[in-house]
Amino acid sequence: MAFLSSMNVVGSGLTAQQLRLDVVSENITNMNTTRTEGGGPYRRKVVVLESQSNQTAFQAALERARGNQPQQQGGVRVTEIAEDPSDFKLVYDPTHPDANDQGYVEMPNVDLVKEIADAMAANQAYSANVTAFNVLKQVTAKGLEIGK
Repeated sequence: MAFLSSMNVVGSGLTAQQLRLDVVSENITNMNTTRTEGGGPYRRKVVVLESQSNQTAFQAALERARGNQPQQQGGVRVTEIAEDPSDFKLVYDPTHPDANDQGYVEMPNVDLVKEIADAMAANQAYSANVTAFNVLKQVTAKGLEIGK
């Protein structure tokens, strides 16, 4: 049932890219938020992805003990949603309620151009995973026709 592990790999990619798009949307939504619950302006978030193996160390050892080669199933997983440590932008607006003594307001470190580029990259990766899934469905269907 190798096609099931392939579906798991594609599914992990779809899930990761959807989360990436969600985080980009949150960043764009908060690009003018100067006050958060924690104090200070909104800080841009980024998704950290990591390659994964669906097999635990125990499962791999068990396969080796049986004389089988452990299956290397791949995929991707989100390890964390980290905050971007870059500096906040200072904008001169002495009438703003969050302005400091010199009249500057700390604005979020969200750059719309970066966010749009990230959204486009996540969208392309999502589309590639959908294409891979559709090819996998077609191959599976053809394999089932052979058995008739």
